[in-house]
Order: sequence, then structure tokens, then C-alpha cells
Amino acid sequence: MAKMAHIYVIEDDTALRDELERLLELQGFTTAHCEDFSCAAARALQANADCVVLDLKLPGADGHQVCRDIRAKSAVPIIMLTSSENEFDEVMALGLGADDYVTKPYRPATLIARIQGVLRRSSASALPVLEHDGLQLDEASGTVIFGSKRAELTRNELRILQLLMRNAGQVVSRQQLMVHLWESDSFIDDNTLTVNINRLRRVLSDLGVGEEFIKTRRGIGYVI
Repeated sequence: MAKMAHIYVIEDDTALRDELERLLELQGFTTAHCEDFSCAAARALQANADCVVLDLKLPGADGHQVCRDIRAKSAVPIIMLTSSENEFDEVMALGLGADDYVTKPYRPATLIARIQGVLRRSSASALPVLEHDGLQLDEASGTVIFGSKRAELTRNELRILQLLMRNAGQVVSRQQLMVHLWESDSFIDDNTLTVNINRLRRVLSDLGVGEEFIKTRRGIGYVI
């Protein structure tokens, strides 16, 4: 069974906090919250949370400082909550490492969607680096590395190489690639896939990767 994401809430409005935790738990998350705001950052770090929801204005503590202290020791996603609509507060929070910024009053469903969003991005950033015949693909950054050279890929180039490298040694059909790229194999000009494959091959060639890295299987698909 997949591990449920754990959300740590730092909010001094107990009614808001309780409502948020209840809704999060209904969505399948586990939660915990802070009551001693003087050590909020330490408590959040000890909680080993997957996401921290942090109020900007706290009694006896500064939300900006709490964000700074958490970020100094952890890459955990942080969503700032505030009743302030001051643009400076938002810019400062994001500059200190917050991943998102939500103003009060907010709709709980909207905040939950924001939490789910930062969790997805955090999960994506932990994607592995794929390797085949000396070529490395960093899925999170969308870059390829060969020897001392590096190149950034377009979305389509990334998705093509991703699917081929995940299935190294197996032929991937053109239909599979089109579905992976466009979530459909209908109404897509077959030549469009060929153009994207050729662009990817040129990128790899510029890195020094051999022309036969991506092999064509006539009438079937491609294989590496």
C-alpha cells in the first residue's frame, strides 16, 4: 500500500486548523499541527512531513523566519497562508523558499488542490536518472548528459527518450509513442512523430551519441 502523505499544519486559528485537518484526513492524508510557535520550525522538521502548511502571522513567531529555518535544513514543500494581500509578503515568502502562497479567506478545496499540486511536483523532482550506454537522462530537469556534454530537451523529446529508455532492449511501437506523447493516436499526423524522433536524434548526435542509439524497426517502431 502506498504511503499516505503527511501534512504538518502551523496555524494559530484553531477553528481553521481543525477544519483543514479534518478535510485533509477525509482526502486520505495524515496530519499533525503545531501549538508552540516559538519552535515551529523544529517541530515541523521533527514531524518528517511531506508538506508544511504555514501561516505567515503567528503569535510570538514570524512566519517568514519559520519558513527560512525549515528551508535551511529541508526541501519539504511549504505552502504559506496569510490574510495579507501585500505583494511584498508574497515575494518575500517565495524568495525564502516557499513553494506556494495562499491568501485568506480561502476555499478549503482550493488549498487541498494546492497541497496536492506541490506534492506532485515534489514527487516528480525525485524521479530517477535513467542511464543507457553512457547516456544519462535526468527526468526531473529534462536534460540529457553524455560525457562532459549536457543538453536540454523539449517536452516531446523528453517523453520519447523517457519511454524508450524505460523500455531499453524492447521495441516501442509508434502507436505507444503517440499515446505517450499526445494521450491519443487519433488525429495525429504520423509524420509529426517522425519529425520529433529526428529532432531528438540530432540533439543526441550533437552530444556525440552514435547514430544507432535509437534504432528504427521498419513498420514496427523504435528501440534502444
